[in-house]
Amino acid sequence: MPNIDLILGADHGRRRSVRTEPTQRRSSQRLDALLDAAAAIVDELGFERLTTQMVAERAGASIGTVYRYFPDRVAVLHALRERSVRRYRERLAEAMECNELAAWWDVVDCALGVCIDLYREEPGFSVVHAAPRELSEIDGEPEIAHRIAKVLEHEFGAVDDEELRLRLGVCLETGAALIHRAFEREADGDARYLDEARRIVRDYLDAHFGATLPEGLAAGAASSSAA
Repeated sequence: MPNIDLILGADHGRRRSVRTEPTQRRSSQRLDALLDAAAAIVDELGFERLTTQMVAERAGASIGTVYRYFPDRVAVLHALRERSVRRYRERLAEAMECNELAAWWDVVDCALGVCIDLYREEPGFSVVHAAPRELSEIDGEPEIAHRIAKVLEHEFGAVDDEELRLRLGVCLETGAALIHRAFEREADGDARYLDEARRIVRDYLDAHFGATLPEGLAAGAASSSAA
C-alpha cells in the first residue's frame, strides 16, 4: 500500500485565491456554494463567460457575498481550480490505497483514470486544464509529477531524479491534454481519445525507461505488458 501522504503532501508555494478563508462551518458551506455555482456555469457556458454576478445569481447570494471571498472572476476560477486539484489528489490517494499497484504502470494509469473519472463526476473540472499548472520550485516540473515520482520511488525503487520527473511531467501533460480533448468531443469522453491517451503515455515511458529502470520497476513493466 503506497504512502498516500506522498500524493496529499503540502504544495510548494500554493497560491491562495480566497480573499477571506472561512473559519466556521457556515462560512465554509457558503464558499462551497459559490464554487458549486461557478462550476455549473463553467460546464454550461465555459470559463471565459463566467462573471461574479452570474455566480451570485446562481448561488442565490448577494454580489457583496461573492466579493467577500473573491476580488474578481479570475479569483473565482483560481479557487475553483484549487478545489478541483485538491479533490483530484484526494481521489487519487484513495484509489491508490484501495487498488493493488502491482507494477509501476498501475500508478500512472491510476493517475490518468482518476482524471477521467473526475471529468465525468466533478462539475467544473475542465477548469483544471485551462489554468496554469502548479509547478515545483525545485525544477519547474508539474507538482503532480513530483508526487508520482515519489510514489514510484517508495513502491518500486525508482530513482526520483530530474530525468524521471521530466518524463512524468511530459507524459502526464500529454495524457491530460488528450483526456480534455476527449471530453470536448463527447460528454462522456470519446473512448478513442481516452484509449490513445493511455497508449501514448505507456509507449512514451516504455521508450525512455524500459531498459534503464531499476530491475524491480522494469520487471513490473514487463508483467503489466504481458497482462
